[in-house]
Amino acid sequence: MRINEVARCAGVTTKTVRYYESLGLIVPARLANGYRDYSAHDARLVREVRELNRLGIPVGRTRPFLDCLTSGRDHADDCPSSLAGYREAIDDLTRRIEELTARRSVLARQLHRAAHRNSRARAEGADEDTVSHLTDLLPPDLPVPEDDGAAAHLPGRAVPPIELPDTAGGVVPLHALGHGRSILYCYPLTGRPGTDLPDGWNTIPGARGCTSEACDFRDHHDDLRAAGATHVFGLSSQDTAYQREVVDRLRLPFPMLSDPGFLLAAALGLPTFEAAGAPLHRRITLVIRDGRVEHVFFPVFPPDTHAHQVLAWLRDNPEDRPAENEVPAPGPSRD
Repeated sequence: MRINEVARCAGVTTKTVRYYESLGLIVPARLANGYRDYSAHDARLVREVRELNRLGIPVGRTRPFLDCLTSGRDHADDCPSSLAGYREAIDDLTRRIEELTARRSVLARQLHRAAHRNSRARAEGADEDTVSHLTDLLPPDLPVPEDDGAAAHLPGRAVPPIELPDTAGGVVPLHALGHGRSILYCYPLTGRPGTDLPDGWNTIPGARGCTSEACDFRDHHDDLRAAGATHVFGLSSQDTAYQREVVDRLRLPFPMLSDPGFLLAAALGLPTFEAAGAPLHRRITLVIRDGRVEHVFFPVFPPDTHAHQVLAWLRDNPEDRPAENEVPAPGPSRD
C-alpha cells in the first residue's frame, strides 16, 4: 500500500503515518524505485497506536504493544510487557489525578477564605471600595419579578399550626409566635462557597439575591426590632445544617427556619417555582401578628434593600394601628 492508502485504512492522516514512522513504530518496506510499501500489518500497527493513544497512552510508549503483535500474538496486550504498559499509564493518570485534586483543594480553600473574608468585611462595615468586590453583590441586569397575584389571598389568613426547626437548635411554632409582629422572609436558595447555583439562576426573575437579602436583614436587624418586630426569621427549603453554615458565615443575628417538605407553602398556598428539577420558594415576606398574616411583601425586589422596605413599612404602620383586614372596634356612643 501507498501512504495515503494505509492512512485511509487506519483512519489517520498521512502526516500521522509519517510521524509514527519517524519514531520507528512502523518500518515499511522499500520498492526498487525507493517508494515505501506499507503492508496490512503496518496498517494494523498504525491502528493500534491510534487506539492506545486514545486510551491515554503516549505514542512513544506504545512500542511494547506493537512488539507483541509483531511477535505473532493475536492481540497487542497479550504480552506481559503490554500489561506493564497499562500499569504504567494507570500510575501516570493516578499521579495526575492526585496533583489535580490537590490543586482543586487549594482553590476551594482560597474560595472559602475569600467568601468568609468578604462576608465579614460587610458585617464589620467595610468601605464602599471593599464592599464593591464582595461575592454577594447583585448584577445590574437582574430580571424584575412580576406580581401575578399569587400572594393576594394571604393577608388576614390564620397561620396554620406548623412547627419548623431553626438553626439555633430549637423548634419554632409559626402559629404561636407570641404577641407582636414577626417578620418571616421566604427565599429560594442561598449560595455557598464551592457550590454552583442552578444553571440560568440569574435569568430567573426573583431567584438571585438570597445572600444579599440575608445581609440586608442582618444590617437592619436592630432597626427592625426597634420598629416593633419581635422576631425575624428567614425560611427556605434547605436543611438546617445547610442554613447553619449560612448563619455562621454571614454572622446573622437571627435564626433561619428549614422547611424542606414545603409544609407552610402547602398550608398557606405560598408561591413556589422549580429550578434544576427541584421545587423552591419564591421570594416573599410575611408580617405575622397575633397568629395571622397582617401584611405581605410580594414580589420582593430588589432583594438587597428589602429589609429597608420592611423597616419603612413598620415605621409607617405602628402596631397600635389595626391590622390589615381587621375591623376596628366601635368607639363609645356619643348619644
